[in-house]
Amino acid sequence: MPANPALRDYLLTRRSVGLAFLKEPGPSAEEIETLLTIATRVPDHGKITPWRLVVIEGEARRAAGERLAEIAARRNPGLDEAGLEVERNRFLPAPLTIGVISAPKDHPKVPELEQVLSAGNVAFNLVHGAFALGYAACWVTRWFTFDAEAAQMLGAGQGEQFVGFVHVGTPATLIEDRPRPALAEVVTRWQDRS
Repeated sequence: MPANPALRDYLLTRRSVGLAFLKEPGPSAEEIETLLTIATRVPDHGKITPWRLVVIEGEARRAAGERLAEIAARRNPGLDEAGLEVERNRFLPAPLTIGVISAPKDHPKVPELEQVLSAGNVAFNLVHGAFALGYAACWVTRWFTFDAEAAQMLGAGQGEQFVGFVHVGTPATLIEDRPRPALAEVVTRWQDRS
């Protein structure tokens, strides 16, 4: 396979763009199909497809936020109007959010952790796919990722859990890179010490 300098340079400079900086326009219906296709080209030992995706777009973004606000109000009766508005806007202003669900299956050769990692790869491929299509993205988890009632309301079934939500849109600003770890601090080379 030949070297791909453009891909290398992208991977060396890729960074997330936070939800507050994602705006319209978002991907077209055709681009969303392409994005979902890219997302699902991940390692999947056993070809068991241990994940699902939930697309939240258009008016559904505000409706999902309203439902989150209702759940948040029940969980925290002291939540003020400003806090409720935060919940109502969880899927705004980004024009598109895709929830990635880990949907593990019983399999004698594929442990659940491997299946969860496959779902994580779907989320990260969504990020890469968004940038490949000329958009920006960020992968986040919030309280509703881990709250059973909220996760169910957003589409998770029994025995399933969101691994996160990928927000996609047009970047409103150029985001500066953040400091990255020095390789010497995070990389070791294995040596046989027997």
